[in-house]
Amino acid sequence: MSKIQSNLKLLANDEKDLSVFSAYLQDAIIITQDIKFLLKNKTFACIFNRFMWEDAEQGVFRDNRRVRSALVFKNVLNVKSQNINVKKKSTILEFLAIKISKIKNDNFNLKLIFSGGGVISLEVEFIESTLEDFSESWTTKHKPKHKI
Repeated sequence: MSKIQSNLKLLANDEKDLSVFSAYLQDAIIITQDIKFLLKNKTFACIFNRFMWEDAEQGVFRDNRRVRSALVFKNVLNVKSQNINVKKKSTILEFLAIKISKIKNDNFNLKLIFSGGGVISLEVEFIESTLEDFSESWTTKHKPKHKI
């Protein structure tokens, strides 16, 4: 049985906001079939199984939990990937961070960094993004660990 929590619903309009998204998404898991670029809409979307660090660190739950989360970017002009085979729809990726840099024409390059060297690069006209949980959470036995 899953516990109901208050679902995350965030909006990002600048680099600082995206750094918050990056922290919430650390160690989220995604499969390549849940990554979509809708060129006509200039929209890029990903569906993650997000590890709920905010609850694990505060001790809200005694067990470790994950939740389904949607990350959406608007105003996307171009998407490129490296070290990710997008044709292989069942590849599992572990999210590490979002890196942001300013590029030509005052556009931004947003890099979604995954373990194993995978990167998805987005060129956006300006930052307009949402991160939203859309399911009840569930218990997971595995808590991500990081070497210091």
